[in-house]
Amino acid sequence: MLQKLQLHLNANFPFLQGKRLFLAVSGGMDSMVLLQLFYQLNYEIAVLHCNFSLRNLESDGDEDFVKQFCEENQIPIFVQKFDTKQFAEDAKVSIQVAARKLRYDWFYEQLTDENFDYILTAHHLDDSLETFLINLTRGTGLEGLTGIPAQNDKIIRPLLPFSRTEIESYIQGNNLQWREDSSNASDKYFRNKVRHAIVPVLKELNPNLLSSFQNTVENLQQAQSLVEDASKLVYQIVVQEEDNQLKINSIELLKLPNYAAYLYQWLKDFGFTAWQDIYDLVTAQSGKQVFSNNYILLKDRDFLILYPKENHTTELEFFVEKGIEEVKFPLNITFCNVSDISNANSNCIFVDQDFIKFPLTIRKWQEGDYFYPLGMQGKKKLSKYFKDEKMSLLEKSNQWLLCSNNEIVWVIGKRQDERFKITEKTNHKLQIKLY
Repeated sequence: MLQKLQLHLNANFPFLQGKRLFLAVSGGMDSMVLLQLFYQLNYEIAVLHCNFSLRNLESDGDEDFVKQFCEENQIPIFVQKFDTKQFAEDAKVSIQVAARKLRYDWFYEQLTDENFDYILTAHHLDDSLETFLINLTRGTGLEGLTGIPAQNDKIIRPLLPFSRTEIESYIQGNNLQWREDSSNASDKYFRNKVRHAIVPVLKELNPNLLSSFQNTVENLQQAQSLVEDASKLVYQIVVQEEDNQLKINSIELLKLPNYAAYLYQWLKDFGFTAWQDIYDLVTAQSGKQVFSNNYILLKDRDFLILYPKENHTTELEFFVEKGIEEVKFPLNITFCNVSDISNANSNCIFVDQDFIKFPLTIRKWQEGDYFYPLGMQGKKKLSKYFKDEKMSLLEKSNQWLLCSNNEIVWVIGKRQDERFKITEKTNHKLQIKLY
């Protein structure tokens, strides 16, 4: 097994040579084999051990066992004890989800704090098969059927080509000690049910199940690669990236017979779950929205616009007192008296200060708002102005106004109001500039 692992590392992870490697070691059979193998291969290693405090004395016994092995073999070890049950209760998640989050958050902290390069875990081929079956049972996309990835960012799983049988044989052949997790025998966990009840039946039906599974996974991974390549090519045609937004051209999208598959590829990492609602959004009326925890997908005429949710303040208005030269929130705006008014533009206006009543207010626009556009006779509703300017729903929702005594002085960054303009009678000229 040692030679097979060395060949696997040389072929697939040659960059690990000379790197500082953390090994995630629970004390169980798989992780102890991982530790023994990398210790023999003379990589620069240290051990990370999590005590989740879920099995009382048994958990503490695992910790002591791993510590003793590391001390005897002069391997640096870092241990973290968690109150997993309390964390799960506070976060309102399952014990398994809580343990996973605690584990990986701490792993990445240690990478930074101790200046290590990668974290190695002991997941093997049987684990990958179980994950495949779990995802298949629950429903998944193509990527959910490609097994456990050999590498996720800084997490590497070098034992994936090895079966549980090979690991057991190595343990027995090398008289390695290890700790059995009693929870592995319990069928209250879904993974254990798959491991104890389903996998043995499949192996009985096909003694070469793991080999067949490996071939299937390789084929699926190749198919997934093709999907990703096609997705990137179409993305360049259909999607525009503007500031912090994605704009998906729904007209171009509808030309594709399988546009839903492309939408899934582009949006799957943004936390959406209501996929049918997203697919229906392509042909929906403007203004319809679909939400994830952190993002909004908006239908605006011929586009689907993806943008992050903002932390909206509870303040309705922001006040600018007389004498203030600069405000930085919600926008960065400066105020100063000038004599030269030659460089007016959409981001810089000049007003007659004597027409203004302080404090000024900065607020979002509201239905019914109107102003007197500079250079025009009469007033105009902002809703009509926005329509004439062909502003999107998103642009309108983000539009700020500068007001004096409830009268609009400036549709900020767009158009000044006629009532406050500089005239021949103006004595005090105020420059207002948006940065």
